[in-house]
Amino acid sequence: MPEIYCVRAEFGSYAKHFVNGGYVAIGWIYDYDLSQVKSKEGLYPLYKKAHPDDTSNIVIGQQVGQIARFLFDIQAGDYVITPDADTELLHVGVVGPDPSCFHSPDDDGCPYENRRRVKWLPQTFKRSTFSVPFQNTMRASLTVFYVSQKDHFFQTIGKPEHASPVVAQAFDPYRAVLESLLKLKAEEFEILVTHLLSALGFEGAEHTGKPGDGGVDAIGELDVANLAKVKIFVQVKRYSLGTKIAAKDVKALRQSIPSGGQGAFITTAEFQSKASDVAVEPEFPRVGLVNGHQLVDLLVEHWSDIPDEFKNKLGLKPGLVNA
Repeated sequence: MPEIYCVRAEFGSYAKHFVNGGYVAIGWIYDYDLSQVKSKEGLYPLYKKAHPDDTSNIVIGQQVGQIARFLFDIQAGDYVITPDADTELLHVGVVGPDPSCFHSPDDDGCPYENRRRVKWLPQTFKRSTFSVPFQNTMRASLTVFYVSQKDHFFQTIGKPEHASPVVAQAFDPYRAVLESLLKLKAEEFEILVTHLLSALGFEGAEHTGKPGDGGVDAIGELDVANLAKVKIFVQVKRYSLGTKIAAKDVKALRQSIPSGGQGAFITTAEFQSKASDVAVEPEFPRVGLVNGHQLVDLLVEHWSDIPDEFKNKLGLKPGLVNA
């Protein structure tokens, strides 16, 4: 099975250069062809010469580790992910057959001179279509890092042939959790999601909706260490498995979001592709979409913060879903 790595492009600034040029690239050590380096140990003197002000062994070790990962760990046939400047989008490609990097001068506007050949897939992928654990992995602060959720990644990008052989199972843990959620009354489900918002860090999370009202069912405010505040207006829908929510439903929620706010649509179902496009349409409030699979991921991650009465009513056990 191919491995998966993320190689960032300076907050997406050079993602288009990567894609148009058919490569991924790193900086750190400039004016030197790193293909001449044969081991991780050989990188330390080069890095220290390029960054004489870096005196912390921890910092030096982390940066050299990323360079070594780019040079030696990533192999031909492995997959690479590069986030776009539009952080909702991910570019995905396959590392070319030449296993070594090559040195290229800054002739296309990208200052990163040490590069690996990549054949990029023609389409981009929305980050929101991946599982919550995968999205958490993509938040890593490193520039070059390994991505472990291989089966999920390959299934999501439409390359199931690269996933591990799946043993047929009569039991689907995600479906079991969703079926338990569908047994809740509509208002109970909305209140459960309100508790989940609190567990996620939203202060003053409040259930505001009524069953069948078609509007905002919960609100909350996320205060990130006094650095930023986000007020969120949430639509909660307990729909049958296999249902796909349309773009018009996302637009309807968007119309209920006041200036400066953001929205979230949380459901047991799925979303049509056009609904995903509408959710991040420019010049409108952003609407985060959480489908049934992702909802289960969030419940697993924050199960200890869910009130006991819901745990008892749902009858679910920790470890039912392996996130």
